[in-house]
Amino acid sequence: MKRHALSTRVWHWLNLLCVVVLFMSGLTISNAHRRLYWGDWGFAPEQAWLVVPRFPDWMTIPGYYSLALARDWHILMAWPFALGLLFMWLAMLGNRHFTRDIVTRRREWRPAAIWSDIRAHLRLDFDHGADKYNFLQKLAYGLVLGVILPMMVFTGIAISPGMEPSFGWLVDLLGGRQSARSLHFIFAFALAVFFVVHLILVILSGPIGQVRAMLTGGHHP
Repeated sequence: MKRHALSTRVWHWLNLLCVVVLFMSGLTISNAHRRLYWGDWGFAPEQAWLVVPRFPDWMTIPGYYSLALARDWHILMAWPFALGLLFMWLAMLGNRHFTRDIVTRRREWRPAAIWSDIRAHLRLDFDHGADKYNFLQKLAYGLVLGVILPMMVFTGIAISPGMEPSFGWLVDLLGGRQSARSLHFIFAFALAVFFVVHLILVILSGPIGQVRAMLTGGHHP
């Protein structure tokens, strides 16, 4: 039995490409107006709750300031990102990957069990026993798949000018267009933090084997 289903592997690499391009083009868009607000509107410095640093060109797409080109890249990758997430959820529910491997059990929420997982991570002990993931991994993947990625899609729709006539209700639900923009920024950087931590853990747990398994499927131990 494969450790990673084909649907998981296809989505993983497609999502990686989409997220990298979306994030880097999003940094260019952020450079166009670096202040964030709550509510329906905002522009003046005193109305901002956060002023975002200006990101250097080597971190952005394109590698120079062009708001129009950055928006083109952003829209180009937004569709495969959103449709890929929908595909992944349908696949996870269909093959029971979500309920079998990601849903946490009541016993895993006991403080002693959580502390045991934390200590195991600090010792770089990644043995999950009979489970595919330990509690911390289930919690992280559940938050990413169930909260962060969907909210990236919903807040992205809410701040897209072409979508506003049809999705005004979504803008209102998120507290206004500027609130949606702030939430989009927060979830984007939450995803970036997850990406960095995920990459570090892959390196610490054996990158060659991990990448090979995500390419070929690998096998359950």
